[in-house]
Amino acid sequence: MKQLTYSRNYLPQPTVLVAFIIVAMLFSSLSYAGGRSHRSIDFARVVKVEPIIKTIEKRIPEEECWTEQVRYDDYPKSERSHTSTILGGIIGGAIGNAVGHRSKNKKIGTAVGAILGASVGSDIASNERRRYKTRSHYRDEQRCETRHRISYEEKVLGYHVWYRYKGERYKTRMDQKPGKKIKVRVRVEPF
Repeated sequence: MKQLTYSRNYLPQPTVLVAFIIVAMLFSSLSYAGGRSHRSIDFARVVKVEPIIKTIEKRIPEEECWTEQVRYDDYPKSERSHTSTILGGIIGGAIGNAVGHRSKNKKIGTAVGAILGASVGSDIASNERRRYKTRSHYRDEQRCETRHRISYEEKVLGYHVWYRYKGERYKTRMDQKPGKKIKVRVRVEPF
Protein backbone atom coordinates (compact mmCIF):
# COMPACT_ATOMS: atom_id res chain seq x y z
CA MET A 1 0.00 0.00 0.00
CA LYS A 2 1.24 3.43 -0.88
CA GLN A 3 1.32 6.13 1.66
CA LEU A 4 0.24 9.65 0.80
CA THR A 5 2.66 12.34 1.60
CA TYR A 6 2.14 16.05 1.36
CA SER A 7 4.73 18.42 0.35
CA ARG A 8 5.04 21.87 1.92
CA ASN A 9 4.84 23.45 -1.52
CA TYR A 10 1.08 22.81 -1.69
CA LEU A 11 0.21 24.49 1.60
CA PRO A 12 -0.29 28.28 1.40
CA GLN A 13 2.07 30.56 3.24
CA PRO A 14 0.62 32.28 6.32
CA THR A 15 1.01 35.79 4.84
CA VAL A 16 -0.74 34.75 1.63
CA LEU A 17 -3.58 33.23 3.65
CA VAL A 18 -4.04 36.38 5.75
CA ALA A 19 -4.02 38.60 2.63
CA PHE A 20 -6.62 36.38 0.98
CA ILE A 21 -8.95 36.63 4.02
CA ILE A 22 -8.60 40.44 4.17
CA VAL A 23 -9.38 40.84 0.47
CA ALA A 24 -12.44 38.57 0.78
CA MET A 25 -13.77 40.55 3.74
CA LEU A 26 -13.20 43.84 1.92
CA PHE A 27 -15.14 42.72 -1.16
CA SER A 28 -18.00 41.31 0.90
CA SER A 29 -18.43 44.55 2.90
CA LEU A 30 -18.26 46.68 -0.25
CA SER A 31 -20.88 44.60 -2.02
CA TYR A 32 -23.10 44.75 1.08
CA ALA A 33 -22.81 48.55 1.38
CA GLY A 34 -23.07 49.19 -2.34
CA GLY A 35 -26.41 47.42 -2.76
CA ARG A 36 -28.25 49.39 -0.11
CA SER A 37 -29.07 53.02 0.41
CA HIS A 38 -29.35 54.56 3.84
CA ARG A 39 -32.46 56.44 4.90
CA SER A 40 -33.23 58.70 7.79
CA ILE A 41 -35.89 61.22 8.83
CA ASP A 42 -35.15 64.92 9.22
CA PHE A 43 -37.14 68.20 9.37
CA ALA A 44 -37.44 70.91 6.72
CA ARG A 45 -38.71 74.47 7.16
CA VAL A 46 -42.02 75.33 5.45
CA VAL A 47 -41.75 78.57 3.46
CA LYS A 48 -45.13 78.78 1.69
CA VAL A 49 -48.54 77.05 1.80
CA GLU A 50 -51.37 77.46 -0.74
CA PRO A 51 -54.73 75.67 -0.43
CA ILE A 52 -55.98 73.74 -3.47
CA ILE A 53 -59.60 74.88 -3.80
CA LYS A 54 -62.38 73.53 -6.00
CA THR A 55 -65.68 75.39 -6.45
CA ILE A 56 -68.68 73.05 -6.36
CA GLU A 57 -72.07 74.04 -7.77
CA LYS A 58 -75.10 72.81 -5.83
CA ARG A 59 -78.66 72.86 -7.19
CA ILE A 60 -81.09 73.11 -4.28
CA PRO A 61 -84.73 72.34 -5.15
CA GLU A 62 -87.29 74.75 -3.73
CA GLU A 63 -91.03 74.27 -4.09
CA GLU A 64 -93.07 77.41 -4.65
CA CYS A 65 -96.86 77.17 -4.20
CA TRP A 66 -99.73 79.60 -4.77
CA THR A 67 -103.54 79.59 -4.92
CA GLU A 68 -105.37 80.47 -8.10
CA GLN A 69 -109.00 80.44 -9.22
CA VAL A 70 -109.80 77.84 -11.84
CA ARG A 71 -112.92 78.00 -14.00
CA TYR A 72 -114.94 74.84 -14.48
CA ASP A 73 -117.78 74.53 -17.02
CA ASP A 74 -120.52 72.00 -16.34
CA TYR A 75 -122.04 70.70 -19.53
CA PRO A 76 -125.41 68.95 -19.38
CA LYS A 77 -125.27 65.29 -20.10
CA SER A 78 -125.39 64.80 -23.80
CA GLU A 79 -128.61 63.05 -24.49
CA ARG A 80 -128.45 63.77 -28.16
CA SER A 81 -131.79 62.75 -29.54
CA HIS A 82 -132.85 62.80 -33.15
CA THR A 83 -136.54 62.98 -32.21
CA SER A 84 -136.92 66.67 -33.10
CA THR A 85 -135.27 66.13 -36.49
CA ILE A 86 -137.51 63.13 -37.27
CA LEU A 87 -140.63 64.89 -36.02
CA GLY A 88 -139.76 68.00 -38.08
CA GLY A 89 -139.30 65.80 -41.16
CA ILE A 90 -142.70 64.16 -40.68
CA ILE A 91 -144.53 67.46 -40.12
CA GLY A 92 -142.71 69.08 -43.07
CA GLY A 93 -143.55 66.13 -45.30
CA ALA A 94 -147.22 66.29 -44.31
CA ILE A 95 -147.39 70.03 -45.03
CA GLY A 96 -145.58 69.54 -48.36
CA ASN A 97 -148.01 66.78 -49.28
CA ALA A 98 -151.04 68.93 -48.41
CA VAL A 99 -149.79 71.92 -50.37
CA GLY A 100 -149.12 69.98 -53.60
CA HIS A 101 -152.08 69.88 -56.08
CA ARG A 102 -151.13 67.19 -58.45
CA SER A 103 -149.68 63.80 -57.87
CA LYS A 104 -146.23 64.76 -59.15
CA ASN A 105 -146.28 68.00 -57.12
CA LYS A 106 -147.36 66.06 -54.02
CA LYS A 107 -144.30 63.82 -54.21
CA ILE A 108 -141.91 66.73 -54.69
CA GLY A 109 -143.71 68.78 -52.01
CA THR A 110 -143.54 65.87 -49.58
CA ALA A 111 -139.80 65.42 -50.16
CA VAL A 112 -139.00 69.14 -49.94
CA GLY A 113 -141.28 69.54 -46.90
CA ALA A 114 -139.60 66.58 -45.17
CA ILE A 115 -136.11 68.01 -45.76
CA LEU A 116 -137.09 71.51 -44.63
CA GLY A 117 -138.99 70.13 -41.62
CA ALA A 118 -136.01 67.99 -40.57
CA SER A 119 -133.71 71.02 -40.82
CA VAL A 120 -136.09 73.18 -38.76
CA GLY A 121 -136.43 70.42 -36.13
CA SER A 122 -132.64 70.07 -35.90
CA ASP A 123 -132.23 73.84 -35.45
CA ILE A 124 -134.83 73.92 -32.68
CA ALA A 125 -133.08 71.06 -30.83
CA SER A 126 -129.68 72.75 -31.27
CA ASN A 127 -130.97 76.06 -29.87
CA GLU A 128 -132.47 74.21 -26.92
CA ARG A 129 -129.09 72.56 -26.17
CA ARG A 130 -127.24 75.88 -26.47
CA ARG A 131 -129.54 77.48 -23.96
CA TYR A 132 -128.62 74.87 -21.36
CA LYS A 133 -125.03 74.51 -22.62
CA THR A 134 -122.84 75.43 -19.71
CA ARG A 135 -122.86 76.51 -16.15
CA SER A 136 -119.55 77.91 -15.00
CA HIS A 137 -118.20 77.99 -11.51
CA TYR A 138 -114.81 78.83 -10.00
CA ARG A 139 -112.81 76.91 -7.47
CA ASP A 140 -109.62 77.85 -5.58
CA GLU A 141 -106.83 75.37 -6.28
CA GLN A 142 -103.26 75.17 -5.10
CA ARG A 143 -100.60 75.04 -7.80
CA CYS A 144 -96.96 74.21 -7.10
CA GLU A 145 -93.79 74.47 -9.11
CA THR A 146 -90.28 73.27 -8.27
CA ARG A 147 -87.46 75.67 -9.03
CA HIS A 148 -83.76 75.20 -8.35
CA ARG A 149 -81.65 77.70 -6.46
CA ILE A 150 -77.96 77.48 -7.30
CA SER A 151 -75.35 77.93 -4.60
CA TYR A 152 -71.59 77.66 -4.80
CA GLU A 153 -69.36 76.09 -2.18
CA GLU A 154 -65.59 76.03 -2.02
CA LYS A 155 -63.93 72.81 -0.93
CA VAL A 156 -60.26 72.44 0.05
CA LEU A 157 -58.82 69.37 -1.71
CA GLY A 158 -55.31 69.68 -0.27
CA TYR A 159 -52.34 72.03 -0.02
CA HIS A 160 -49.36 72.96 -2.18
CA VAL A 161 -46.41 73.17 0.24
CA TRP A 162 -43.02 74.74 -0.50
CA TYR A 163 -40.21 73.88 1.90
CA ARG A 164 -36.48 74.45 2.22
CA TYR A 165 -33.98 71.71 3.12
CA LYS A 166 -30.18 72.20 3.21
CA GLY A 167 -30.46 75.41 1.15
CA GLU A 168 -32.58 73.86 -1.61
CA ARG A 169 -36.25 74.66 -2.21
CA TYR A 170 -38.79 71.87 -2.87
CA LYS A 171 -42.53 71.59 -3.50
CA THR A 172 -45.00 68.85 -2.52
CA ARG A 173 -48.71 68.30 -2.13
CA MET A 174 -50.22 67.41 1.25
CA ASP A 175 -53.72 66.47 2.39
CA GLN A 176 -53.43 68.37 5.70
CA LYS A 177 -52.20 71.90 6.33
CA PRO A 178 -48.64 71.65 7.71
CA GLY A 179 -47.08 73.54 10.57
CA LYS A 180 -43.79 75.46 10.41
CA LYS A 181 -41.79 72.29 9.78
CA ILE A 182 -42.44 69.03 7.97
CA LYS A 183 -40.76 65.67 8.16
CA VAL A 184 -38.65 64.71 5.17
CA ARG A 185 -37.08 61.38 4.34
CA VAL A 186 -33.38 61.71 3.56
CA ARG A 187 -31.83 59.05 1.36
CA VAL A 188 -28.08 58.60 1.02
CA GLU A 189 -26.63 56.50 -1.78
CA PRO A 190 -23.08 55.99 -2.94
CA PHE A 191 -22.18 57.99 -6.00
